[in-house]
Amino acid sequence: MKKISKADLPIKELVELIKEDFIKTDKLIKNQITSEVDRIPELSNHIISLGGKRLRPILTIACAKMLNTENNHHIALAAAVELLHTATLLHDDVVDESYFRRGKETSHILWDNKSSILVGDYLLGKAFQLMVKTGSLQCLETLSNAAAIIAEGEVLQLVATNNINIKKSDYIKIIESKTAALFSSACEVGGIISNSPSEINKSLFSFGRNLGTSFQLIDDALDYSGSSDNLGKNIGDDFYDGKITLPIIIAFEKADENEKYIWKEIFQKKVRNEKDLIIANNLIEKHKSIEKTIDLANKYGDDAKKDLSIFNESPIKKGLVNLVDFSLIRDH
Repeated sequence: MKKISKADLPIKELVELIKEDFIKTDKLIKNQITSEVDRIPELSNHIISLGGKRLRPILTIACAKMLNTENNHHIALAAAVELLHTATLLHDDVVDESYFRRGKETSHILWDNKSSILVGDYLLGKAFQLMVKTGSLQCLETLSNAAAIIAEGEVLQLVATNNINIKKSDYIKIIESKTAALFSSACEVGGIISNSPSEINKSLFSFGRNLGTSFQLIDDALDYSGSSDNLGKNIGDDFYDGKITLPIIIAFEKADENEKYIWKEIFQKKVRNEKDLIIANNLIEKHKSIEKTIDLANKYGDDAKKDLSIFNESPIKKGLVNLVDFSLIRDH
């Protein structure tokens, strides 16, 4: 059994508060990936068995329970959110040509690109079926908007690949689309399905957006400062893929002319090597880019906590605050 680290405790504690609904959501997710076409459950079970944190469905359930929802529709929505997220992971791994996810071979490596893309499409369809069953047109609109924004964010990042001149503001837009959009929508639908007023739902949306942005910024930092064993992927994967994330953007903005030339030379290459990564890490360390990325993540984390101030004190609210802290101190 995998030992739970201190950093993971906030997630475990929050899950304990919503345990019954979390188990129902997990069961519903597994029920959605059954098919007479063997490739669909085989491939789906592979990526689901990799065991992510399930943060997004946890958020949907927790937000609904915090608002004392009087129906069980939040369970279907939480399952839909996770299926939507899983579909994007399958597509991302193909686009990024990733070999590993959480330390295991990716689906498109074990099977093929076509299978991963098509099964991802299947999971998207299943996600929308669950949304429709709730009977909430507003939830359907919120999550379908998120799906479109996520895809837009992925295209933005694709266009920005190897573009060392990308601005910080443009990069924040990418991660608000690519990562934070589903966090924010996962939280908001928890309020919508609980029949909460728009003011409450806006606070939930803002909370999710700030949490998701801080989460991605920490991911950016970990890609240069983390451990391969903890991350379940190789350090520098973003770098090798040509993704210009915030640590590089900060280092480039602070660079002198010679350093700017070095950065441009590195990202003009079709393939970067380990020596390039060492050079990049030295420049990132020189300009304290990791520390500045974490500082910005902390700012978004503080804003996320402020978004929760509108809600009454409760164990679940406290759990969500602790979840923000987890996102900032995690090592994976």
